[in-house]
Amino acid sequence: MRGGQEISDPMDLPSTSHDSADMFESRKPQSKYKNSHFANSVLQQLGGLKNRDVLCDVTLICGWKRINAHRVVLSACSPYFLSMFTSQMAECYMREINMEEIEPPTLEALIEFCYTGAIAIDDSNVQDILPAACLLQIHEVQTACCDYLKKQLDPSNCLGIRAFADTHSCKELLSSADEFALKNFSRVIGKEEFQMLTVESLTTIIKSDKLNAASEELVFSAVIQWVRHDISKRKTHLSMLLSHVRLPLCTPKFLVSVVSEEILVKSDPASRDLVDEAKNYLLLPVERPNMQGPRTKPRKPLQGSEVLYAVGGWCSGDAIASIERLDPMKGGTTWKCVAPMGKRRCGVGVAVLENLLYAVGGHDGQSYLNSIERYDPMTNQWSSDVAPTATCRTSVGVAAFNGSLYAVGGQDGESCLDVVEKYDPRKNEWAKVASMGTRRLGVSVSVVNGCIYAVGGSNGPAPLNTVERYDPRVGKWEEVRPMLTKRKHLGTAVYDGYIYAVGGRDTTTELNTAERYSVERDEWQPVVAMSNRRSGVGVAVVGEKLYAVGGFDGQTYLKSVEIFDKDTNRWKTHSQMFYRRLGGGVGVVRVADAPETELHAVKRRDL
Repeated sequence: MRGGQEISDPMDLPSTSHDSADMFESRKPQSKYKNSHFANSVLQQLGGLKNRDVLCDVTLICGWKRINAHRVVLSACSPYFLSMFTSQMAECYMREINMEEIEPPTLEALIEFCYTGAIAIDDSNVQDILPAACLLQIHEVQTACCDYLKKQLDPSNCLGIRAFADTHSCKELLSSADEFALKNFSRVIGKEEFQMLTVESLTTIIKSDKLNAASEELVFSAVIQWVRHDISKRKTHLSMLLSHVRLPLCTPKFLVSVVSEEILVKSDPASRDLVDEAKNYLLLPVERPNMQGPRTKPRKPLQGSEVLYAVGGWCSGDAIASIERLDPMKGGTTWKCVAPMGKRRCGVGVAVLENLLYAVGGHDGQSYLNSIERYDPMTNQWSSDVAPTATCRTSVGVAAFNGSLYAVGGQDGESCLDVVEKYDPRKNEWAKVASMGTRRLGVSVSVVNGCIYAVGGSNGPAPLNTVERYDPRVGKWEEVRPMLTKRKHLGTAVYDGYIYAVGGRDTTTELNTAERYSVERDEWQPVVAMSNRRSGVGVAVVGEKLYAVGGFDGQTYLKSVEIFDKDTNRWKTHSQMFYRRLGGGVGVVRVADAPETELHAVKRRDL
């Protein structure tokens, strides 16, 4: 008590300041000041101190040059200096340090970078700055030098830059120079740097799957050119280098007339053995699956080319032997004629087995055929040493599956056939397998999920919409869901997982309609119709497009080609063949490089 009055609890007394809760509620967010130029300003100040030799605690001596600097700045920019100044190395305690491995102007430029973050790089100094930056572990300058050299890559210097990058362990630059040299091989081989390659570097280049060479002929010529540049010292490496040239992929003409006649090859037994290996590969096409190896493998830039072949057919009142090919990747819409068959064949069955094109049976304009011919795209030659089928067949369906050919149905001149034969190329023998449940001429066959589907055709009196499936593992045929339309002389192909049935003829007219079959749902559904009616049409898939080739529209034999694109769901006119073709076969061969020469020139006319 004071003065007879009781003092109240302090919490009850009036306050001259805000309640604490009210005070925090009214406080504004904290403001943080950031000087965006601060780092540059400090660097400039440090640079000024260095230039005036203020607070400098180390002098780098490089030849005639003395460079004053601050240890803390050098350590912040270079792990090399950080280790030097923080470990127990002698330099840790030295005021002056000798830098003998770097040229004075180069060291001065790099120390200046530590203070300014800037350095001038050009053709005159990059080969000095990069190794010095590697030594001092100034990674930002290393990257800048590599980026500069990448932009300078050229056929005349890429191999030198590659060697430079390899010497200084600049992996990213080495990879870029490698990629450039491989991609531009044809332009690199004529340059002086190519002649100066070490044998190890040349080997690395020519053995690469990524080497972008238009042909192995170019690779062979480059090797010979390199050896001849210093023949006395380099000829001992010839066979080793040629072992990385894919001689089996050369054309037969080049192999015989150029490689075999090269004096360096003739005088080296090991090189001659490689040439013999290549000749055997070309001479024994059926044995090629057993002769695969590094030298028979196409290089990656050349893989994936699909070439469409149109084989035989009926044109201008007679069967024809002509063959045309289309390479959509290289030639766009241009068809080229290649070597013709030995016999004229209409109603021929065509299939591709192990990159060889087989033409089975057909009609030559006078008689029904059981003979077979085999085309090798690598040599542009036909061979007739294939065993004939037991039965003459025209309008036959042919498919390749699991290393064998299957000839399905057709007619022999007397009746429609339900007979199915299987060809083993290793034994060069045909053998009968289970017959179909229905006789079928003008049938088309396709392979899906390990089963062969015989689609449509005619039993003689009438076209069919029925479909049969053969499972080689079970050895019997069974019917599946019939097509929506009766079709004979149709074409089929497997496209986007479906069997597409295209064109043909029903009981009254040629068809432009198409439909597709889902194996999973056992269901047919219509597809948008073609622009032209086509009976006796060839159908194949090339480059994710469905091709309909030739045929007969009811009045005219066709040489036009249409393609269907599933993404746009429409057909469009694609190209014109040289020959009109009814009942011709089609096949797709996947090759590294089909022969480019149009060996059998044909003037485009109304054939």
